[in-house]
Amino acid sequence: MTEQMTKPIHVIRNIETIVAFDPQTGGHAYLSDGDIAFDEASILHVGGHYDGPFEREEHGKDKMLLPGLVNIHCHSDEEPLSKGIFDDMGTPALWGQAMYEYSTLVEISEEAREASLTIMLGDLIRSGVTTLVDIAGPHDKWLPTLVKSGARAYAAPGFREARWHVEDSRRLDYHWDSAKGREAFARALACVDEAEAHPSTRLGGILAPSQVETCSPELLTEAMAAARSRNIPITLHAAQTMAEHEELLRRTGLTAVQYLDRLGILNERLILGHCIFLDSHSWTRQRTEIDMQLLARGGTTVAHCPVTFSRSGMILESIGKYRRNGINVGIGTDTYPYNMLEEMRRALICSRIAGKSVHDIKTADIFEMATLGGAKALGRTDIGRIAVGAKADFSLIDLNHSAMQPVYDPLRNLLHCAAERAVQAVYVDGQCIARDGKLLGLDYDGAVHVMRDALVFAKERIPANDPRRRSLSELAPLSLPSN
Repeated sequence: MTEQMTKPIHVIRNIETIVAFDPQTGGHAYLSDGDIAFDEASILHVGGHYDGPFEREEHGKDKMLLPGLVNIHCHSDEEPLSKGIFDDMGTPALWGQAMYEYSTLVEISEEAREASLTIMLGDLIRSGVTTLVDIAGPHDKWLPTLVKSGARAYAAPGFREARWHVEDSRRLDYHWDSAKGREAFARALACVDEAEAHPSTRLGGILAPSQVETCSPELLTEAMAAARSRNIPITLHAAQTMAEHEELLRRTGLTAVQYLDRLGILNERLILGHCIFLDSHSWTRQRTEIDMQLLARGGTTVAHCPVTFSRSGMILESIGKYRRNGINVGIGTDTYPYNMLEEMRRALICSRIAGKSVHDIKTADIFEMATLGGAKALGRTDIGRIAVGAKADFSLIDLNHSAMQPVYDPLRNLLHCAAERAVQAVYVDGQCIARDGKLLGLDYDGAVHVMRDALVFAKERIPANDPRRRSLSELAPLSLPSN
Protein backbone atom coordinates (compact mmCIF):
# COMPACT_ATOMS: atom_id res chain seq x y z
CA MET A 1 0.00 0.00 0.00
CA THR A 2 1.33 3.46 -0.91
CA GLU A 3 2.00 6.13 1.71
CA GLN A 4 -0.78 8.21 0.20
CA MET A 5 -3.31 5.47 0.89
CA THR A 6 -2.50 5.48 4.61
CA LYS A 7 -4.42 8.78 4.93
CA PRO A 8 -8.16 9.01 4.18
CA ILE A 9 -8.80 10.76 0.88
CA HIS A 10 -11.84 13.03 0.54
CA VAL A 11 -13.24 13.91 -2.89
CA ILE A 12 -15.65 16.73 -3.76
CA ARG A 13 -16.99 16.16 -7.26
CA ASN A 14 -18.38 18.38 -9.99
CA ILE A 15 -17.78 21.65 -8.16
CA GLU A 16 -19.44 24.37 -10.22
CA THR A 17 -16.60 26.86 -9.73
CA ILE A 18 -13.12 26.34 -8.27
CA VAL A 19 -10.96 29.40 -7.64
CA ALA A 20 -7.66 27.70 -8.40
CA PHE A 21 -4.06 28.88 -8.47
CA ASP A 22 -2.67 29.45 -11.97
CA PRO A 23 1.12 28.92 -11.93
CA GLN A 24 1.48 30.61 -15.32
CA THR A 25 0.13 33.95 -14.08
CA GLY A 26 0.95 33.56 -10.39
CA GLY A 27 -2.66 34.45 -9.58
CA HIS A 28 -6.08 32.81 -9.33
CA ALA A 29 -8.38 31.60 -12.11
CA TYR A 30 -11.84 30.06 -12.38
CA LEU A 31 -12.12 26.34 -13.12
CA SER A 32 -15.57 25.00 -13.99
CA ASP A 33 -17.16 21.66 -13.16
CA GLY A 34 -14.10 20.00 -11.61
CA ASP A 35 -13.16 17.69 -8.76
CA ILE A 36 -10.85 18.23 -5.83
CA ALA A 37 -9.24 15.42 -3.86
CA PHE A 38 -7.36 15.95 -0.61
CA ASP A 39 -6.21 14.36 2.60
CA GLU A 40 -5.10 15.84 5.91
CA ALA A 41 -1.65 16.62 4.52
CA SER A 42 -2.42 18.39 1.25
CA ILE A 43 -4.47 18.77 -1.90
CA LEU A 44 -3.94 15.80 -4.24
CA HIS A 45 -5.98 16.74 -7.31
CA VAL A 46 -7.61 19.91 -8.69
CA GLY A 47 -9.89 20.17 -11.76
CA GLY A 48 -11.14 17.57 -14.20
CA HIS A 49 -12.27 14.14 -13.08
CA TYR A 50 -10.48 12.43 -10.21
CA ASP A 51 -10.43 8.67 -10.76
CA GLY A 52 -8.11 7.65 -7.93
CA PRO A 53 -8.94 5.94 -4.63
CA PHE A 54 -10.98 7.68 -1.96
CA GLU A 55 -12.79 7.02 1.30
CA ARG A 56 -15.25 9.93 1.38
CA GLU A 57 -17.15 11.59 -1.43
CA GLU A 58 -19.55 14.50 -1.72
CA HIS A 59 -20.90 16.54 -4.58
CA GLY A 60 -20.15 20.18 -5.32
CA LYS A 61 -23.11 21.10 -7.49
CA ASP A 62 -24.09 24.75 -6.98
CA LYS A 63 -20.90 25.36 -4.96
CA MET A 64 -17.84 27.57 -5.34
CA LEU A 65 -14.60 26.43 -3.70
CA LEU A 66 -12.25 29.21 -2.52
CA PRO A 67 -8.77 29.07 -1.03
CA GLY A 68 -8.81 29.83 2.69
CA LEU A 69 -8.46 33.51 3.51
CA VAL A 70 -5.30 34.65 5.33
CA ASN A 71 -5.83 37.34 7.98
CA ILE A 72 -2.44 38.81 8.89
CA HIS A 73 -3.55 41.30 11.54
CA CYS A 74 -6.22 40.88 14.21
CA HIS A 75 -6.54 41.38 17.96
CA SER A 76 -8.45 39.32 20.50
CA ASP A 77 -8.02 40.29 24.19
CA GLU A 78 -10.73 42.84 25.08
CA GLU A 79 -11.47 43.91 21.51
CA PRO A 80 -14.60 41.75 20.99
CA LEU A 81 -15.91 43.32 24.20
CA SER A 82 -15.53 46.87 22.84
CA LYS A 83 -18.19 46.37 20.18
CA GLY A 84 -20.55 49.33 19.90
CA ILE A 85 -19.06 51.41 22.74
CA PHE A 86 -16.72 54.06 21.30
CA ASP A 87 -17.64 53.90 17.61
CA ASP A 88 -18.82 57.54 17.57
CA MET A 89 -15.98 58.83 19.72
CA GLY A 90 -12.65 60.45 18.89
CA THR A 91 -10.15 62.92 20.34
CA PRO A 92 -10.23 66.11 18.22
CA ALA A 93 -6.72 67.13 19.28
CA LEU A 94 -5.41 63.79 17.95
CA TRP A 95 -6.92 64.10 14.47
CA GLY A 96 -10.14 62.47 15.66
CA GLN A 97 -8.42 59.16 16.48
CA ALA A 98 -10.15 57.38 19.37
CA MET A 99 -7.50 54.75 20.04
CA TYR A 100 -5.24 56.65 22.43
CA GLU A 101 -7.87 57.99 24.80
CA TYR A 102 -10.49 55.25 24.68
CA SER A 103 -8.90 51.87 23.82
CA THR A 104 -7.26 51.45 27.23
CA LEU A 105 -10.51 51.99 29.15
CA VAL A 106 -12.18 48.65 28.40
CA GLU A 107 -10.84 45.99 30.76
CA ILE A 108 -11.59 42.29 30.38
CA SER A 109 -11.73 39.88 33.28
CA GLU A 110 -9.41 36.88 33.22
CA GLU A 111 -12.46 34.60 33.21
CA ALA A 112 -13.67 36.13 29.95
CA ARG A 113 -10.46 35.89 27.93
CA GLU A 114 -11.24 32.49 26.44
CA ALA A 115 -14.76 33.61 25.52
CA SER A 116 -13.46 36.79 23.89
CA LEU A 117 -10.96 34.79 21.83
CA THR A 118 -13.68 32.30 20.90
CA ILE A 119 -15.92 35.09 19.58
CA MET A 120 -13.11 36.45 17.41
CA LEU A 121 -12.12 33.05 16.06
CA GLY A 122 -15.71 32.07 15.38
CA ASP A 123 -16.50 35.22 13.44
CA LEU A 124 -13.30 34.99 11.41
CA ILE A 125 -13.75 31.32 10.53
CA ARG A 126 -17.38 31.84 9.51
CA SER A 127 -16.19 34.49 7.05
CA GLY A 128 -13.79 32.05 5.39
CA VAL A 129 -10.57 32.69 7.34
CA THR A 130 -8.39 29.60 7.67
CA THR A 131 -5.12 31.31 8.73
CA LEU A 132 -4.82 34.21 11.16
CA VAL A 133 -2.29 36.26 13.11
CA ASP A 134 -3.59 37.18 16.58
CA ILE A 135 -1.71 40.05 18.20
CA ALA A 136 -2.62 39.88 21.88
CA GLY A 137 -1.37 39.47 25.42
CA PRO A 138 -0.36 35.93 26.43
CA HIS A 139 -2.71 34.07 28.76
CA ASP A 140 -3.23 30.45 29.80
CA LYS A 141 -6.15 29.83 27.44
CA TRP A 142 -4.59 31.48 24.38
CA LEU A 143 -2.70 28.68 22.65
CA PRO A 144 -5.12 25.90 23.66
CA THR A 145 -8.11 27.85 22.28
CA LEU A 146 -6.31 28.67 19.05
CA VAL A 147 -5.59 24.98 18.57
CA LYS A 148 -9.11 23.92 19.53
CA SER A 149 -10.61 26.20 16.87
CA GLY A 150 -9.06 24.09 14.11
CA ALA A 151 -7.77 27.20 12.34
CA ARG A 152 -4.16 27.74 11.28
CA ALA A 153 -3.07 30.34 13.82
CA TYR A 154 -0.01 32.44 14.59
CA ALA A 155 0.27 33.73 18.16
CA ALA A 156 1.85 37.20 18.20
CA PRO A 157 2.35 38.26 21.84
CA GLY A 158 2.69 42.02 22.06
CA PHE A 159 5.28 43.93 24.10
CA ARG A 160 6.33 47.55 24.46
CA GLU A 161 8.29 49.87 26.74
CA ALA A 162 5.95 52.87 26.77
CA ARG A 163 2.23 53.18 27.37
CA TRP A 164 -0.02 55.92 26.08
CA HIS A 165 -1.48 58.60 28.34
CA VAL A 166 -3.86 61.28 27.06
CA GLU A 167 -3.82 64.36 29.23
CA ASP A 168 -7.15 66.20 29.45
CA SER A 169 -8.24 64.99 25.97
CA ARG A 170 -5.68 67.25 24.34
CA ARG A 171 -2.15 65.84 24.58
CA LEU A 172 -0.66 62.40 24.00
CA ASP A 173 2.18 61.51 26.37
CA TYR A 174 4.34 58.39 26.62
CA HIS A 175 5.08 56.85 30.01
CA TRP A 176 8.25 54.77 29.67
CA ASP A 177 9.21 51.71 31.71
CA SER A 178 12.08 49.92 30.00
CA ALA A 179 12.36 47.21 32.66
CA LYS A 180 8.70 46.28 32.29
CA GLY A 181 9.08 46.30 28.52
CA ARG A 182 12.05 43.95 28.70
CA GLU A 183 10.09 41.58 30.92
CA ALA A 184 7.26 41.58 28.39
CA PHE A 185 9.77 40.89 25.59
CA ALA A 186 11.11 37.88 27.51
CA ARG A 187 7.56 36.56 28.03
CA ALA A 188 6.82 37.08 24.34
CA LEU A 189 9.90 35.11 23.31
CA ALA A 190 8.89 32.26 25.61
CA CYS A 191 5.35 32.27 24.23
CA VAL A 192 6.53 32.30 20.61
CA ASP A 193 8.93 29.43 21.31
CA GLU A 194 6.11 27.48 22.95
CA ALA A 195 3.85 28.06 19.93
CA GLU A 196 6.57 27.04 17.49
CA ALA A 197 7.28 23.86 19.47
CA HIS A 198 3.62 22.94 19.90
CA PRO A 199 2.70 19.48 18.56
CA SER A 200 -0.13 20.99 16.52
CA THR A 201 1.13 21.60 13.00
CA ARG A 202 -1.35 24.46 12.70
CA LEU A 203 0.20 26.67 15.37
CA GLY A 204 3.07 29.11 14.92
CA GLY A 205 4.55 32.21 16.50
CA ILE A 206 5.32 35.75 15.37
CA LEU A 207 7.20 38.45 17.28
CA ALA A 208 5.14 41.59 17.83
CA PRO A 209 6.71 44.74 19.27
CA SER A 210 3.49 46.66 19.72
CA GLN A 211 4.01 50.08 18.14
CA VAL A 212 6.94 51.74 16.47
CA GLU A 213 6.82 54.72 18.84
CA THR A 214 6.38 52.69 22.08
CA CYS A 215 9.57 50.66 21.62
CA SER A 216 13.14 51.90 21.79
CA PRO A 217 15.33 51.45 18.72
CA GLU A 218 17.37 48.92 20.70
CA LEU A 219 14.30 46.80 21.44
CA LEU A 220 13.17 46.92 17.81
CA THR A 221 16.55 45.77 16.51
CA GLU A 222 16.77 43.02 19.13
CA ALA A 223 13.27 41.83 18.23
CA MET A 224 14.22 41.65 14.56
CA ALA A 225 17.37 39.70 15.44
CA ALA A 226 15.28 37.27 17.52
CA ALA A 227 12.83 36.81 14.65
CA ARG A 228 15.68 36.21 12.22
CA SER A 229 17.34 33.64 14.49
CA ARG A 230 14.03 31.77 14.79
CA ASN A 231 13.21 32.17 11.09
CA ILE A 232 9.79 33.66 11.84
CA PRO A 233 8.04 36.89 10.80
CA ILE A 234 7.80 40.02 12.92
CA THR A 235 4.85 42.41 12.97
CA LEU A 236 4.73 46.03 14.13
CA HIS A 237 2.15 48.83 14.13
CA ALA A 238 3.67 51.71 12.18
CA ALA A 239 2.45 54.78 10.29
CA GLN A 240 -0.98 54.05 11.73
CA THR A 241 -1.97 57.51 13.01
CA MET A 242 -1.05 61.14 12.56
CA ALA A 243 -0.23 61.37 16.28
CA GLU A 244 2.41 58.68 15.84
CA HIS A 245 3.65 60.30 12.60
CA GLU A 246 4.17 63.66 14.31
CA GLU A 247 5.76 62.06 17.38
CA LEU A 248 8.38 60.28 15.28
CA LEU A 249 9.10 63.47 13.36
CA ARG A 250 9.63 65.23 16.68
CA ARG A 251 11.98 62.51 17.96
CA THR A 252 13.88 61.57 14.83
CA GLY A 253 12.98 63.90 11.96
CA LEU A 254 11.86 60.81 10.04
CA THR A 255 8.65 59.08 9.03
CA ALA A 256 8.00 55.63 10.49
CA VAL A 257 9.11 53.91 7.29
CA GLN A 258 12.30 55.97 7.01
CA TYR A 259 13.05 55.40 10.69
CA LEU A 260 12.70 51.61 10.34
CA ASP A 261 14.86 51.71 7.23
CA ARG A 262 17.56 53.58 9.14
CA LEU A 263 17.42 50.92 11.86
CA GLY A 264 18.03 48.30 9.17
CA ILE A 265 14.87 46.30 9.92
CA LEU A 266 12.75 47.19 6.88
CA ASN A 267 12.88 43.81 5.17
CA GLU A 268 10.79 40.93 3.81
CA ARG A 269 10.35 39.45 7.31
CA LEU A 270 8.51 42.54 8.55
CA ILE A 271 4.72 43.02 8.46
CA LEU A 272 3.68 46.62 9.13
CA GLY A 273 0.23 47.01 10.65
CA HIS A 274 -1.82 49.69 8.86
CA CYS A 275 0.98 51.80 7.35
CA ILE A 276 -1.45 54.56 6.36
CA PHE A 277 0.38 57.81 6.98
CA LEU A 278 3.34 57.70 4.62
CA ASP A 279 5.16 60.80 3.45
CA SER A 280 2.84 60.86 0.40
CA HIS A 281 -0.42 60.89 2.40
CA SER A 282 -2.43 64.10 1.97
CA TRP A 283 -2.64 64.65 5.75
CA THR A 284 1.13 64.70 6.24
CA ARG A 285 3.51 67.61 5.64
CA GLN A 286 6.21 65.91 3.59
CA ARG A 287 4.68 65.77 0.07
CA THR A 288 7.40 63.34 -0.99
CA GLU A 289 7.30 59.77 -2.38
CA ILE A 290 10.17 58.16 -0.48
CA ASP A 291 8.31 55.74 1.80
CA MET A 292 6.69 53.62 -0.90
CA GLN A 293 10.04 53.15 -2.62
CA LEU A 294 11.60 52.01 0.66
CA LEU A 295 8.79 49.56 1.38
CA ALA A 296 9.01 48.03 -2.08
CA ARG A 297 12.81 47.82 -1.97
CA GLY A 298 12.77 46.15 1.44
CA GLY A 299 10.09 43.62 0.47
CA THR A 300 8.09 44.64 3.54
CA THR A 301 4.39 43.68 3.76
CA VAL A 302 1.61 46.10 4.66
CA ALA A 303 -1.28 44.65 6.70
CA HIS A 304 -4.26 46.68 5.49
CA CYS A 305 -7.22 46.91 7.91
CA PRO A 306 -9.57 49.57 6.52
CA VAL A 307 -12.72 49.10 8.64
CA THR A 308 -11.45 50.26 12.03
CA PHE A 309 -9.68 53.33 10.61
CA SER A 310 -12.43 54.38 8.22
CA ARG A 311 -14.72 54.43 11.29
CA SER A 312 -12.53 57.34 12.42
CA GLY A 313 -12.62 59.03 9.01
CA MET A 314 -9.14 57.84 7.95
CA ILE A 315 -8.22 55.91 4.84
CA LEU A 316 -5.02 54.70 3.26
CA GLU A 317 -4.25 56.53 -0.03
CA SER A 318 -4.61 54.13 -1.88
CA ILE A 319 -3.97 50.41 -1.65
CA GLY A 320 -4.03 50.25 -5.44
CA LYS A 321 -1.15 52.72 -5.50
CA TYR A 322 0.81 50.65 -2.97
CA ARG A 323 0.46 47.58 -5.15
CA ARG A 324 1.39 49.45 -8.31
CA ASN A 325 4.57 50.53 -6.53
CA GLY A 326 5.46 46.88 -5.93
CA ILE A 327 4.53 46.62 -2.25
CA ASN A 328 3.14 43.33 -0.97
CA VAL A 329 -0.19 43.93 0.76
CA GLY A 330 -2.25 41.57 2.91
CA ILE A 331 -5.59 42.05 4.64
CA GLY A 332 -6.35 42.05 8.36
CA THR A 333 -9.51 42.71 10.33
CA ASP A 334 -7.79 44.39 13.30
CA THR A 335 -10.77 44.66 15.69
CA TYR A 336 -14.49 43.93 15.41
CA PRO A 337 -16.53 43.02 13.38
CA TYR A 338 -13.98 40.26 12.56
CA ASN A 339 -15.53 39.68 9.16
CA MET A 340 -12.85 39.12 6.54
CA LEU A 341 -15.20 39.37 3.56
CA GLU A 342 -16.63 42.68 4.80
CA GLU A 343 -13.06 43.89 5.38
CA MET A 344 -12.18 43.04 1.79
CA ARG A 345 -15.25 44.90 0.54
CA ARG A 346 -14.31 47.99 2.55
CA ALA A 347 -10.72 47.77 1.30
CA LEU A 348 -11.94 47.85 -2.27
CA ILE A 349 -14.33 50.75 -1.72
CA CYS A 350 -11.86 52.85 0.29
CA SER A 351 -9.16 52.31 -2.32
CA ARG A 352 -11.45 53.50 -5.09
CA ILE A 353 -12.42 56.57 -3.05
CA ALA A 354 -8.80 57.38 -2.22
CA GLY A 355 -7.69 56.70 -5.79
CA LYS A 356 -10.66 58.66 -7.16
CA SER A 357 -11.33 55.94 -9.70
CA VAL A 358 -13.22 52.68 -10.03
CA HIS A 359 -10.09 51.44 -11.83
CA ASP A 360 -7.81 51.97 -8.82
CA ILE A 361 -8.27 48.35 -7.78
CA LYS A 362 -10.33 45.35 -8.85
CA THR A 363 -12.10 42.53 -7.03
CA ALA A 364 -9.39 40.08 -8.11
CA ASP A 365 -6.72 42.33 -6.58
CA ILE A 366 -8.45 42.38 -3.19
CA PHE A 367 -8.91 38.62 -3.27
CA GLU A 368 -5.24 38.14 -4.09
CA MET A 369 -4.26 40.34 -1.15
CA ALA A 370 -6.41 38.27 1.22
CA THR A 371 -4.89 35.00 0.02
CA LEU A 372 -1.54 35.08 -1.78
CA GLY A 373 -0.49 38.41 -0.27
CA GLY A 374 -1.06 37.15 3.25
CA ALA A 375 0.67 33.86 2.51
CA LYS A 376 3.71 35.70 1.17
CA ALA A 377 3.85 37.84 4.32
CA LEU A 378 4.07 34.64 6.37
CA GLY A 379 6.74 33.19 4.09
CA ARG A 380 4.46 30.41 2.84
CA THR A 381 3.59 29.01 -0.57
CA ASP A 382 1.32 26.24 0.70
CA ILE A 383 -1.65 28.34 1.88
CA GLY A 384 -3.89 30.93 0.22
CA ARG A 385 -4.12 28.84 -2.96
CA ILE A 386 -5.89 25.82 -4.38
CA ALA A 387 -3.12 23.77 -5.98
CA VAL A 388 -1.74 20.25 -5.80
CA GLY A 389 0.64 20.08 -2.83
CA ALA A 390 -0.90 23.04 -1.01
CA LYS A 391 -2.64 22.67 2.32
CA ALA A 392 -6.29 21.62 2.08
CA ASP A 393 -7.52 24.94 3.51
CA PHE A 394 -10.62 26.19 1.71
CA SER A 395 -14.24 27.33 1.92
CA LEU A 396 -17.34 26.14 0.11
CA ILE A 397 -19.72 28.88 -1.00
CA ASP A 398 -23.41 28.23 -1.61
CA LEU A 399 -24.11 29.65 -5.05
CA ASN A 400 -27.85 29.06 -4.52
CA HIS A 401 -27.97 31.42 -1.54
CA SER A 402 -30.37 34.26 -2.29
CA ALA A 403 -27.64 36.86 -1.77
CA MET A 404 -25.55 35.12 -4.45
CA GLN A 405 -28.32 34.96 -7.06
CA PRO A 406 -28.36 35.55 -9.95
CA VAL A 407 -24.74 34.58 -10.64
CA TYR A 408 -22.62 36.07 -13.40
CA ASP A 409 -19.32 36.48 -11.57
CA PRO A 410 -19.45 34.51 -8.29
CA LEU A 411 -16.48 36.19 -6.63
CA ARG A 412 -17.96 39.64 -7.18
CA ASN A 413 -21.30 38.46 -5.81
CA LEU A 414 -19.57 37.13 -2.69
CA LEU A 415 -17.47 40.22 -1.94
CA HIS A 416 -19.90 42.92 -3.03
CA CYS A 417 -23.14 41.35 -1.79
CA ALA A 418 -23.35 38.05 0.07
CA ALA A 419 -20.26 38.01 2.32
CA GLU A 420 -20.28 35.42 5.12
CA ARG A 421 -23.97 34.58 4.64
CA ALA A 422 -23.08 32.37 1.67
CA VAL A 423 -20.14 30.57 3.34
CA GLN A 424 -21.41 27.01 3.77
CA ALA A 425 -18.35 25.17 5.09
CA VAL A 426 -14.73 25.89 6.03
CA TYR A 427 -11.92 23.31 5.94
CA VAL A 428 -8.39 23.36 7.38
CA ASP A 429 -5.98 20.48 6.76
CA GLY A 430 -8.84 18.69 5.03
CA GLN A 431 -11.01 18.76 8.16
CA CYS A 432 -14.29 20.67 8.31
CA ILE A 433 -14.12 23.23 11.14
CA ALA A 434 -17.37 25.10 10.43
CA ARG A 435 -20.56 24.22 8.59
CA ASP A 436 -23.76 26.20 8.03
CA GLY A 437 -22.51 28.95 10.34
CA LYS A 438 -21.79 26.58 13.23
CA LEU A 439 -18.29 26.05 14.61
CA LEU A 440 -17.35 22.44 15.19
CA GLY A 441 -14.49 22.98 17.66
CA LEU A 442 -15.61 25.94 19.78
CA ASP A 443 -18.63 26.76 21.94
CA TYR A 444 -19.54 30.08 20.33
CA ASP A 445 -22.98 30.39 21.93
CA GLY A 446 -21.52 29.73 25.37
CA ALA A 447 -18.91 32.41 24.75
CA VAL A 448 -21.63 34.94 23.90
CA HIS A 449 -23.24 34.37 27.31
CA VAL A 450 -19.91 34.84 29.08
CA MET A 451 -19.31 38.11 27.21
CA ARG A 452 -22.60 39.52 28.45
CA ASP A 453 -21.36 39.24 32.01
CA ALA A 454 -17.94 40.51 30.95
CA LEU A 455 -19.53 43.71 29.65
CA VAL A 456 -21.00 44.41 33.09
CA PHE A 457 -17.51 44.02 34.61
CA ALA A 458 -15.97 46.28 31.95
CA LYS A 459 -18.55 49.04 32.41
CA GLU A 460 -17.93 49.08 36.15
CA ARG A 461 -14.15 49.33 35.64
CA ILE A 462 -14.16 52.16 33.09
CA PRO A 463 -14.15 55.11 35.57
CA ALA A 464 -11.13 53.61 37.37
CA ASN A 465 -9.26 53.27 34.07
CA ASP A 466 -10.03 56.82 32.90
CA PRO A 467 -7.57 59.50 34.09
CA ARG A 468 -10.51 61.89 34.55
CA ARG A 469 -12.71 59.23 36.25
CA ARG A 470 -15.57 59.66 33.77
CA SER A 471 -18.40 57.17 33.62
CA LEU A 472 -19.21 55.26 30.44
CA SER A 473 -22.32 57.37 29.87
CA GLU A 474 -20.14 60.50 29.94
CA LEU A 475 -17.50 59.01 27.67
CA ALA A 476 -19.87 57.40 25.18
CA PRO A 477 -23.49 58.57 25.31
CA LEU A 478 -25.99 56.22 23.68
CA SER A 479 -26.83 56.77 20.02
CA LEU A 480 -30.39 57.79 20.93
CA PRO A 481 -31.94 59.36 24.02
CA SER A 482 -33.10 56.82 26.61
CA ASN A 483 -36.51 57.62 28.06
